[in-house]
Amino acid sequence: MNLPNKLTVFRIFLIPVFVLIVMFGGDASVQVAGSTVYWRLVIAAVVFAIASATDWFDGHIARSRNMVTNFGKFADPLADKMLTMTAFIMLVELKLAPAWVVVIIVCRELAVTGLRLILAENKGQVMAAAMPGKIKTTCQMLSVIFLLIGDFYHIGTILLYLALIFTIYSGWDYFHSSWGVFKGSM
Repeated sequence: MNLPNKLTVFRIFLIPVFVLIVMFGGDASVQVAGSTVYWRLVIAAVVFAIASATDWFDGHIARSRNMVTNFGKFADPLADKMLTMTAFIMLVELKLAPAWVVVIIVCRELAVTGLRLILAENKGQVMAAAMPGKIKTTCQMLSVIFLLIGDFYHIGTILLYLALIFTIYSGWDYFHSSWGVFKGSM
């Protein structure tokens, strides 16, 4: 197993660690600038940030060193979806994100994953992430981090709604550009 794939597996391993910290990390808190900061959420944000960073590093290393594998093509986007969807569901549990926003994000992720499977099966194409999708992912990951840290909740909320906009736009963009795969099948 090469380094990029090890980073992907590490990212998957951090998902239950993140959940356990969010759910059972205790309620130790401190008042900072009039806000209550819960240490378990700060630690969860750090774990999530580390997991998110592995997404960039595994892709960069795989492409720059010509270490792209079928496992990586499969596991990397799956790990990203698992990480972000888990985090957003936990944010709903914590009442830090509205459920309707998370529903739209999760539905888009599932729909685009399904589209990628259809394209791979019918045309042998691997649909690469376009720039709107990359912006979406960056906004999603940053919003989770800032929402978990008490003093930055407003920045996290702005990033969450920005992520929502790019979630909708990039989903539309993927389906619009790949609509031909559905011709004759409706």
